[in-house]
Amino acid sequence: GEAKEGEDEEEGPLRVLPDGTLSKAPIPLGRVKLGAAAFGHPVDPRAIAKLSAEKPPSCLMYTMADSPAVGVNCITTSSDGSLVVAGFSDSSLRVWDLKQAGGASSIASSRLIGHSGGVFATDISSCSRFVLSGSEDGTIRLWSVALQADLVAYRGHNYPVWGAEFSPFQPYFASASADRTARIWSTNRISPLRVLAGHLSDAHCPRWHPNGTYLATGSADRTARLWDIRAAGGAGCVRVFGPSNGSVHALAFSPCGRKLAVGGDRGEVEIWDIAEGKRLAQLEGHEGSVWSLEFSKEGTLLASGAEDCSVNIWDAKPAASDKVLKPLVNMRTKHTPVFSLRFTKKNVLVAAGRYSPPEKSS
Repeated sequence: GEAKEGEDEEEGPLRVLPDGTLSKAPIPLGRVKLGAAAFGHPVDPRAIAKLSAEKPPSCLMYTMADSPAVGVNCITTSSDGSLVVAGFSDSSLRVWDLKQAGGASSIASSRLIGHSGGVFATDISSCSRFVLSGSEDGTIRLWSVALQADLVAYRGHNYPVWGAEFSPFQPYFASASADRTARIWSTNRISPLRVLAGHLSDAHCPRWHPNGTYLATGSADRTARLWDIRAAGGAGCVRVFGPSNGSVHALAFSPCGRKLAVGGDRGEVEIWDIAEGKRLAQLEGHEGSVWSLEFSKEGTLLASGAEDCSVNIWDAKPAASDKVLKPLVNMRTKHTPVFSLRFTKKNVLVAAGRYSPPEKSS
């Protein structure tokens, strides 16, 4: 007969077993699909924009206009650009659902309260039903968008959490912290599955490889590291990229998984060949720290967002190795540093940032 609704979901009361495993998932997450079914794509390929160096994208920009009074630390958009989540210094998160807004000129937000310190990391699940947040209080929390409440608090880091990201294969996620470690978690366990230790300073911006078996992290020690999370005795570092000219705040994998883009304090972006561990190109064009990087869906272009209130578009397939490149397109905001970038499922570039008014001269 036909499968009943919710049959493939785990539900029921939460019980913690002696090994720290939850007897049943406290949230309705579907079970992990294996094989080709895990790569299903709901978007018609004909609807995906074809981008290239000759046909670069335009950019949709979300700006937090009233942010100076409340202190926005991070902003994330969903894979279709319809959900926006921001973390604030007052320990709260806000969620904007643009699908429910319709044509309204002002959009109401949901305020999520649970952390006891400023929120510095946010991410949205691929289904847009759940939100991750990392905080100064050292915890990562999993939130339900529908319930507007936190479901689980994950404790393990000893210092503030600077980054958190869902795996391409949920229910796994990663976090990075000021305790110099990154950690791999599963939503149905209250303790981490892996602890990634090796950075010499704060770990930032955890990013999953497209195949879900590697994780990249940036750090204030001026390096980026690639970790193999399959190692039985704890994940092992398999590549070190750098040193860069400053702290690494942004990372991005190409869709094919063969390249890693690294961005940091000095405004430079580097593209590395992962297999050979060598730098393919150095991209110069920003005048401030690079805070976000994203490859287009076909991997031909790289977008970077920075503190200098601009978004740059680069050729992600340079002809000569170790060549210094200039941006194909430079898109500037008036006074909005760019916190995050995302190419949606249809290859539309969405950016988000916090409005920072110019200082008034005395």
